[in-house]
Amino acid sequence: MSLKAGIVGLPNVGKSTLFNAITKKNILAANYPFATIEPNVGVVTVPDHRLDVLNEMYKPKKLVPTTFEFTDIAGLVKGASKGEGLGNKFLSHIREVDAIVEVVRCFEDGEITHVEGKIDPIRDIEIINTELILADLEIVESRINKIEKKAETTKDKNAILELKALKKSQETLLQGIALRNIEYTEEELNCLSGFNFITLKKIIYVANVNDEDAINGENKYTKLVEEYAFKEGSKVIIMCAKLESELSEYNDEERKSFMQEIGLNESGLDMLIKATYDLLGLKTFFTSGSDECRAWTFKNGMKAPECAGIIHTDFQRGFIKAEVMSYEDLERLGSEKAVQEAGKLRLEGKEYLMQDGDICYFRFNVTK
Repeated sequence: MSLKAGIVGLPNVGKSTLFNAITKKNILAANYPFATIEPNVGVVTVPDHRLDVLNEMYKPKKLVPTTFEFTDIAGLVKGASKGEGLGNKFLSHIREVDAIVEVVRCFEDGEITHVEGKIDPIRDIEIINTELILADLEIVESRINKIEKKAETTKDKNAILELKALKKSQETLLQGIALRNIEYTEEELNCLSGFNFITLKKIIYVANVNDEDAINGENKYTKLVEEYAFKEGSKVIIMCAKLESELSEYNDEERKSFMQEIGLNESGLDMLIKATYDLLGLKTFFTSGSDECRAWTFKNGMKAPECAGIIHTDFQRGFIKAEVMSYEDLERLGSEKAVQEAGKLRLEGKEYLMQDGDICYFRFNVTK
């Protein structure tokens, strides 16, 4: 299941430095706007201690964690919705992601210029959010102009429903409110799904601080960002992108030792990856054996056959049953055999809603 988050922000806020840390790739991170021209996509592994436990238990030939994509998108500037900077190119790239990670500069550094002249995280957030709102508003109004007459003259049920959803969106955007901050019915969301509205996507704010503030966990700027995010029900991750980039160069043991030395319990990157994963309602199931232990991503609410289809379409097409045990039972009882003897190994059918941490073996039969 390929899902991705787009890293956005004004120029020189630390987006590409953060992306370097995420992917351990040397993407250009220069002290001038638009150092990143084309979006760069990096695949990261999702930290999950359960896979380490399964590895110890099964000693498989191969261990495969689940992954998530991050896309580094060129810096946005005021007027992007009207074509300023990289304008339309930026907006087309951000429409393709599932969630937005907005990097906000919350550090002072005289050697790194700020495109707006001085540090003001709320102003920066509002510049970006305003441009995204204006971009969505343009699409909404264009579509209303095309469909309004049809809805009024033909009384087509679908056209009327779409027009209602669009006008609701227009009213919201004209008030300067992102579409993710209002409630839609399932029917309305279905009507709007094809437009891929940017402000309907979920968002996480990354408050990029210096290394000292990353260890302390806050500064005067991050408090402002947290207050802003709280009002719209969004989450804030406080981290130092530069420090994370340095940490990414170490091996696991060196990284743990250095983090312990400076007083960091968890890396900002791990927090961001987990938070983004949760933001999209993603869960993990496992397949385990002597050949391979593997984590698989699924969306909360998916049934067993759909999850089987993530592994292979034939598994879904010919689905019969799923043998399921929970990770918690396996860890507590110590072995697959013990789980079975305790009556905790279950056979589940087509209506079974998969749970985070399920360990599965899918039975299927496909006839040509």
